[in-house]
Amino acid sequence: MDPKLLPFALQDVPRYTSYPTAVQFQDGFPGDVADRWLGELPPTSSLSVYVHVPFCQQLCWYCGCHTSVPNSYGRASVYVDSLIRDISRSGTLSGVQKGNVKHLHFGGGTPTYLSNADIGRILTCINGSFGLAPEAEIALESDPRGITRDRAFGLAAMGFNRISFGVQDFALPVQMKINRLQTYGLVANVTTMLREAGFTSINFDLMYGLPAQTAGSVRQTAKQAAALRPNRISVFGYAHVPWFKKHQQMISDAELPGVSERYEQASVIAEELVHAGYIAIGLDHFALPDDLLATAASTGTLRRNFQGYTTDTADALVAFGASAISEFPQGFAQAARDTLAWSEAIAARKSPVTRGLAITAEDQMRAAIIEQIMCNFSADFGQIADQYGFNNTVLADSLFRLQPLAEAGLARINGSTVRVPQEHRLFLRSVVCAFDSHYTGAKNRHARAI
Repeated sequence: MDPKLLPFALQDVPRYTSYPTAVQFQDGFPGDVADRWLGELPPTSSLSVYVHVPFCQQLCWYCGCHTSVPNSYGRASVYVDSLIRDISRSGTLSGVQKGNVKHLHFGGGTPTYLSNADIGRILTCINGSFGLAPEAEIALESDPRGITRDRAFGLAAMGFNRISFGVQDFALPVQMKINRLQTYGLVANVTTMLREAGFTSINFDLMYGLPAQTAGSVRQTAKQAAALRPNRISVFGYAHVPWFKKHQQMISDAELPGVSERYEQASVIAEELVHAGYIAIGLDHFALPDDLLATAASTGTLRRNFQGYTTDTADALVAFGASAISEFPQGFAQAARDTLAWSEAIAARKSPVTRGLAITAEDQMRAAIIEQIMCNFSADFGQIADQYGFNNTVLADSLFRLQPLAEAGLARINGSTVRVPQEHRLFLRSVVCAFDSHYTGAKNRHARAI
C-alpha cells in the first residue's frame, strides 16, 4: 500500500448502508411515529420487507450480527409467533395496496435455523398482510451446513429464488480459528442442489482480515468460490469489535493481519474474481455479467440499503424482528434489540420500535450524494444540492474535508463533481464520509476503512 493512503485506511468510518447512519438513531423513539409513517405511505408505494431471525445453530467467532444460540427450538417457535403478530398488526396499519412487495429478505443470524414450516408461516403472513408481487425477489441468508435436499426443494416450493451463504474462507486453518468448519465439497454440493431445486440466484460472502489468512490463501479461496459460479460474491473486511461482540474475544488481536496485509488480501480477491469473469460492483460486490446487479451498475440504477448493494428501488423498507430497521421517506425506525422487550411490546399490541430518527431535507440531500458515490463512483453534488433546494455553500464543509483525499489521489474534484478512481474503490467510504455532517471520528464507533 502507498504510505500516503495509510491514514485513510486506518480511519474508522461507517459502512453507509443508510444515511444518517444507525449511530445517529435516537433512543426512546416513539413507536407510534413509525406506525404513522407506515400508514402515510401512498397506496401505490412499492415495498421491500426484511425479516430478522436472531438465531444460529453455532456461533462463529467473527460474527458481528445480532444473534444467539438458543438452548432449544422452543425459543425460536415463540419468536415466530411474535413475528406473525407484529406483521399482522402492521398490515392493518399500512396504507399500501396489497401486492406491492417487490423484495422480501430473511436475514440474521441464520434464517434457516427455523424449520421450513415456520418459515412458511411467516411467508404466508407477509403475503396475507402486505401481498407479494408476482415477480417478487424472495431471498434468505443461510448456513450451507444446514441445507439438505428436502430443505432446498421445500424453500424453492415456497417461492424462494435467491439465497446467500457465509462462505468466508475455504482454508481449514482459517476455519478452525473462526469456528466455522465447512468444506469446499459441502458448499459445492449444496450449490448444485439449490440450482436443481430452482434457485435462480446464489450468493457467497467472503471475508478478508481473518486470523491465519494470507494473500495466497484468500486468492485460493477466491478461485474456488469463482469456480462454483455463484451469481454474486460479496467481499467484506472482518471488523474486530470484541468490546461490542464478546464472542470475538475468542479471536486473538495478535493473530489478525495488519492494515497493509488486509489491503493486499482485498486486492488479490478482487483481482482473482475479475479474472474469473465477475464484474466489480461498488465497494465490495462482484456479479456475473448477466446478473441484474451488474446491469444496474452499468445503467446507473444501482442502489444501496441495509443489505448492501441492491437492485431494490422500493419506496419503503418495512422490517420485522428484534433489532430490525425500517426505512420510510420520513426517517428510520429500529425495533428493540432485546428479544424480551421486543416480544413484550408486541404482546401488548404496540410497536416494538425503541430507536429511530426523523430525517431532514439536508439529510436527504446528503444521502443522495453519498449513495451516488457509493454506487457510481461519482456525483455532481452541486446538481443534487440544487434538486433538494440547497445552495452549494451548504457543502462547504464537505469540500474542505475532501481536500486531503484529493491530495492523496483518492478523490478527483472537477467543479461540483467528485469522482473516485476505480483503483481506489476500497476507499469509497472514506470519500463519502466527507459529506456526512453527523460524523465524528470517535474510536471504536465504526469499522476501519480497510
